Amino acid sequence: MTNEEDAGSPLLDEQLCFALYAAQRAVTAAYRPLLDELGLTYPQYLVLLVLWERGETTVKELAAALRLDYGTVSPLLKRLESAGLVRRDRAAHDERSVVVACTGRGEDLRERAGRLPGALRAATQLGGTDVARLRGELWQLAGRAQAAAERSR
Repeated sequence: MTNEEDAGSPLLDEQLCFALYAAQRAVTAAYRPLLDELGLTYPQYLVLLVLWERGETTVKELAAALRLDYGTVSPLLKRLESAGLVRRDRAAHDERSVVVACTGRGEDLRERAGRLPGALRAATQLGGTDVARLRGELWQLAGRAQAAAERSR
């Protein structure tokens, strides 16, 4: 930790939140041309990742997996449904619950989308060990930040 960090530096480049923000924007920008080929935005890609991993799932479970609220997920699903990539149906066991699943078209994108992580690793010149370490550190930070947010409520 630098002296500036110890002192609570007001310098932009010393802020952890800004480094995370800049990294997130850069990664999303690196993904953009790859996602454009699939006709997807980054948030839509994340929705499909959950569905490919879990299969049919409720909107509530999908929102929780993505750490988003229902109001953010709902428009994403509407656009994906309009594109013919997902379908939404009322759950048979609970009419209040909406179940989401990939359509055949949505499943067809899975193989092509599977190339994205490798393309990003190649573009950023990060090896598998570096990616695993960085991902672990970020999940640890996310957990700590979430706990701090919950304590402050």
